[in-house]
Amino acid sequence: MSKLVDKLGRFSKSSPQMGFRLAGSKSTAPTMLLIAGIKDGDVAEAKAIAGNDVDAGLIFEPVEGGKLKQIAEAMGNTPLGVFLGEGSNIALAEIDTSGGDFVVFDVKAPVETLEIKGLGKFLAVEMSLEYDLLRPIGELEVDGVLIVNRELSISIEHLLFCRRFGALMTKPLLIEVAPSVTKSEINSLWEVGIDGIVASPWQPEQLSRLREAIADLPRRRKREKGEIGVTLPHYASMPAEEEEEEEEI
Repeated sequence: MSKLVDKLGRFSKSSPQMGFRLAGSKSTAPTMLLIAGIKDGDVAEAKAIAGNDVDAGLIFEPVEGGKLKQIAEAMGNTPLGVFLGEGSNIALAEIDTSGGDFVVFDVKAPVETLEIKGLGKFLAVEMSLEYDLLRPIGELEVDGVLIVNRELSISIEHLLFCRRFGALMTKPLLIEVAPSVTKSEINSLWEVGIDGIVASPWQPEQLSRLREAIADLPRRRKREKGEIGVTLPHYASMPAEEEEEEEEI
């Protein structure tokens, strides 16, 4: 079983409230994963990442099996994933035998990708994805979803998209963030149900700061599928019968 999927499975899904919430004591274990993006497949960089208390590493650029094995060895017990983009020609079986722990792929990947055994499977989605496609994703044979984000900051639009996604399924949600992501932004992502952030490109001076921000997050309560957690005010109109009675008077 994928080590990353196992880590995510230990977390209790939540129904965080937008706005006010009860203050609680700090959790003894982090309630959000920190995944370091690896852009150039550098072995020394991977070794440094593994020594910075991250939960996993994710290679974004195409890499061959031999290089992947070296990076996986440098990462030690830290799970390593591969983003299967358009330029990637590495075989899925080779990722497994080379020490890979999970793969990330988009909706244009071959259907055979869903049949992978032994590796964690994460579907990458863009925020431009049509609403009608969000709910069916929850029925796919994947272990989680990675929300692709190329913006330097987190906007209200990001939070609304994450909230909508989280309300439609119980699969773990990850989101790509800039290394400069603020503590306030991390807290907001936690509030809307994000289970892990992928900081890319990786910068060593940022990892400890991100880990500290995650450590300050409180525990969550279990969230059931379809639970939104936000109640909008409802203003009921007067019954038509009463209006007619007023007219007769």
